[in-house]
Amino acid sequence: MANFSHVGANTPDQFRYRIAKAVNVSVGATGNAVAALTLDQGTSYIVRQITVTNANQSIATANVTILTTNDGNTSNAVSNNVVLSSVSAATSKYQDVGLATAAASTVYTAGSLYVKVNTAVSGGTCDISVYGDIVTL
Repeated sequence: MANFSHVGANTPDQFRYRIAKAVNVSVGATGNAVAALTLDQGTSYIVRQITVTNANQSIATANVTILTTNDGNTSNAVSNNVVLSSVSAATSKYQDVGLATAAASTVYTAGSLYVKVNTAVSGGTCDISVYGDIVTL
């Protein structure tokens, strides 16, 4: 049995981890599934936080949504439609994306999450990370 008195003894199904990441996601054009956030491990998970970081320029007017499908259907939203207003400078700013109401009680099983760009910023890129709990390894 694991020693639960030390963080180092925790495994991904016992502690919040970054469960998916996409690097250099283009927000330069609108579209469904402009990037896939592929699950690093596990087959079911709870999304706790989505963070946008490391922009190459201000992307403060970009609007994105994170979905469980690549078809742009907003009924599959994990996040709200979010204007990245806090990401107003390259690399030094970040923003946590607000989660959709369903994310508060849903255990997801999709192997990837998809970035939908609703409003583009010419030439803009960023990194997007998903943090959560692994339910099933």
